[in-house]
Amino acid sequence: MTAAVILQGISHAFGPHRALSDIDLTIAPGEYVVLLGPSGCGKTTLLSVLGGFVTPDRGKVLIGGRDVTGSG
Repeated sequence: MTAAVILQGISHAFGPHRALSDIDLTIAPGEYVVLLGPSGCGKTTLLSVLGGFVTPDRGKVLIGGRDVTGSG
């Protein structure tokens, strides 16, 4: 079975501030995932990349096996 969502090597910076660094995540179909962490750790940036609102500096976003990186 193909994973519903795959994040491969996602990195993103806002100027000199690195918000995400080499993030890998695989979410299986029907699986629930929760992002927890302190303020400023990159949760919103990661969700923005996943939603296509922010294009990562590096890495790929695959949804249903299709590369949707930066196609938001």
